[in-house]
Amino acid sequence: VQLQASGGGLVQAGGSLSLSCASSGRTFSDYGVAWFRQTPEKEREFVAAISWSSGRVNYADSVKGRFTITKNNDKNIVYLQMNSLKPEDTAVYYCAARFRGLDVVYHERSNYHYWGQGTLVTVSS
Repeated sequence: VQLQASGGGLVQAGGSLSLSCASSGRTFSDYGVAWFRQTPEKEREFVAAISWSSGRVNYADSVKGRFTITKNNDKNIVYLQMNSLKPEDTAVYYCAARFRGLDVVYHERSNYHYWGQGTLVTVSS
């Protein structure tokens, strides 16, 4: 499956952005999907994920209550709605997918086999 992340941009602190991760070639209904982010100072870190079947979700503590991940299997798109953005949310955001497995939320980078190219989110103070 090929992934295309989009929706990044420049936003002021307190603002919102919605990222999209589109799948080509395969239906997302068979894939668990996650968002990770990376800055030059940090390793790529888990942000949010949704399981492939039941749609269970989980979030990093740093974004809990502000970010929402959803999956539209008909459109083969996963969204990451980001509200109340903070300067520390500035990063390149990557979407990743894994084929089926257990119907749980996977948090580790090694659990995901397919990666998009990343989209830059910049939050100004």
